[in-house]
Amino acid sequence: MSKFLIGCLISLMFILESIFLELLPANVYDKNWIVVPYFLFITILFFSIYGSRNVGIIYGFVFGLLFDIVYTEILGIYFFAFPFIIYICNKIMKAFHQNVFVVSVVSLLGITALEIIVYEIIKVIHLTTMDFSSFLYLRLIPTLLLNLIFIVIVAYPYKRYFEKYAQTMRDNF
Repeated sequence: MSKFLIGCLISLMFILESIFLELLPANVYDKNWIVVPYFLFITILFFSIYGSRNVGIIYGFVFGLLFDIVYTEILGIYFFAFPFIIYICNKIMKAFHQNVFVVSVVSLLGITALEIIVYEIIKVIHLTTMDFSSFLYLRLIPTLLLNLIFIVIVAYPYKRYFEKYAQTMRDNF
């Protein structure tokens, strides 16, 4: 049952990302900002750190592909970026204690890496004319602020739930 609930939670985050900005009042943030919720990525990253790294990477591939199909016109960016960054963040976490604060900071670093990778790929294929300083001010910083708020809200519940999942998986084997 727990595996089913994990899949439902990750699917819910995928759906929530698409409707979140529609529900957010426009006067909450500057109209020039490009705010990107990465609730799905954060959920998968927390799951891969506290739950199962290998299953988290698989979720990264699957939902990265879905993310590409639904939200972007270029297939493959998120399909490769999600699992790659999840893998790198898991390697970074081997050097640190897995407390909520450290995982939250690593999650924000992962989002930063994801945003920069996507920006650079889109810049290389000439789909944007935005310079890097505008990207930092108009997209990266607002995106990090929104996702920091989300992390503050969900970090501890995710930690507890995913650790309980990992313990259940260990007990069953």
